[in-house]
Amino acid sequence: MVGRPVRLDPHVHTRDSYDGHEPVELLLEHASEIGLDGIVVTDHDAIDASLHAAELAPDYGLLGIPGVEVSTAAGHLLALGVEECPASGRPLDETVDEVEALGGAAVVPHPFQRSRHGVPKRVILDCDGVETLNACSVLDVRNEQARRFATERGYPRFGGSDAHVASEVGRAYTEVAFPGPVDDPATVDAAAVLATLRRGETRAGGRRSRRSRSIRKYAWNARVKSVSIAKSPVGVAGTAASLLGRGE
Repeated sequence: MVGRPVRLDPHVHTRDSYDGHEPVELLLEHASEIGLDGIVVTDHDAIDASLHAAELAPDYGLLGIPGVEVSTAAGHLLALGVEECPASGRPLDETVDEVEALGGAAVVPHPFQRSRHGVPKRVILDCDGVETLNACSVLDVRNEQARRFATERGYPRFGGSDAHVASEVGRAYTEVAFPGPVDDPATVDAAAVLATLRRGETRAGGRRSRRSRSIRKYAWNARVKSVSIAKSPVGVAGTAASLLGRGE
C-alpha cells in the first residue's frame, strides 16, 4: 500500500433496512468519533438513505460514497459507489455487470452463509472482491472460509461491520490504498477511492462482534422474517416448501 490507506466501513445499515435501527446522522457521528475516513450505507434494495449519507458525510469530516446491498437470485451483493439501485432478483453475474456499468464495485458479502443470504461458492464466477471479515459472523470459521476462497481465486479482500446499530460501525473495515494525502477525508476524491477499490488494492481489518450481539441480531431477523412469512400470500407452508426445494 502507498501512503496512509483510506479506512472505510463499506457495509452499514440504517433504519431503511428491514432489520436496521439507526438514522443516517447517528451512524456518521459514530464513524467520525472512532476515526474512520468514511462509511458506505448499504441498505437492502434501497438507496435513498445512502445517497443522503454520502451528501452529509463531509459535514462530519468523512468521505461520502453511496451504495446498496442488492438481493440477487443467488444471494446478497454489495454495490459500492452506485447512485441508483440495481434491480433485485436477477442472476448474480448480471447484477455484477450492472454494478460495474454504473461505475461501482461489486463485492460479495458473508459468502456461503445461506441463512444470511450468502452467495454459494459455485455461483461466484466474477466480482470485484469478497467480504472476508464480516463482523456479524457468529463463528470465525465462516470468515476463514471466505478468506481461503478469496486467496484461492485471487479476489481482493474486504472487511465490513454489517452494522445495524451505531455502536457496531467500524468493528470491521476495509483499508484502501491511496497515493495522496488523507489529512481531511472529506476532501478525498471519492472517484479515485472507487477506482482503487476496483483495482483490488484493499485489506480487511477489524474483528468480529461479540457473539451475544450477533446471536441477538439473528433472533431479531428471525422474528421479522416470521412475521413477513405469516403475512405473505404464500404462507409458512409454501415458504418452507420453497426452502426445502433449494436445499436450505
